[in-house]
Amino acid sequence: MAQVLVITPVKNSIETTLETAKAIKASSVPVVHKIFNDFSTPETKAALDKYAPEIGYELIHLEEVTDTPSPNYKLVLQMAQKEALKKGLPLLVVESDVTVEKDTIEKMLDFYQKNEKVGLIGAITVDYDKKVNFPYLKFKDIKDNIIDTKRSLSFCCTLFSKEFLEEYDFMALDDAKDWYDTFISKKALELEYKNYVLMNVPVLHKPHGSRPWKQLKYKNPLKYYFLKFWKGLDKI
Repeated sequence: MAQVLVITPVKNSIETTLETAKAIKASSVPVVHKIFNDFSTPETKAALDKYAPEIGYELIHLEEVTDTPSPNYKLVLQMAQKEALKKGLPLLVVESDVTVEKDTIEKMLDFYQKNEKVGLIGAITVDYDKKVNFPYLKFKDIKDNIIDTKRSLSFCCTLFSKEFLEEYDFMALDDAKDWYDTFISKKALELEYKNYVLMNVPVLHKPHGSRPWKQLKYKNPLKYYFLKFWKGLDKI
């Protein structure tokens, strides 16, 4: 019986997405894994359809649900919350540029079950050399295994507790934003939940593999900030 609902929003990046899905399938605990295809190319859509039976994820093409152009992260979170509550499960976001270990989800669930008033739990992100990388560079020098933090979590690999999902309705999320990591992290704290980062539960993160244009932040920052502010992309 599934212990958690796992979701992966996808915009192209089919190679990393399939790596993500295969790693989730190999997890040491049973899960329901849903991939939300957010208006990817026809080639990506066809590949997702092709590999769904083989890998075992459920697939939702958002073009069949909404006419709103990508990104549709708010809609994905709303749909996922509704299903998680219906199933009575916590919700885990694993983005399509993240690869979990076999025991990642088991360890996150174990921590959740052993602690009270949990809001969000994030797995620390690392590179191929096992060094802490974006977006958790702010924690790279911390030696503790567990961080009880007031700072924002990223949703690269983040668990939402059932209790938090029951208390805060994602239908209230701001339509003007694209991403909700910062807002939801703060909302959990406002509701007196605790947010944690597990430094002893690393996941491989290939930064911005799911949104390649954001790599401009490092390669061509002027163009990145033009797209961000003048084109209104990446609103947080």
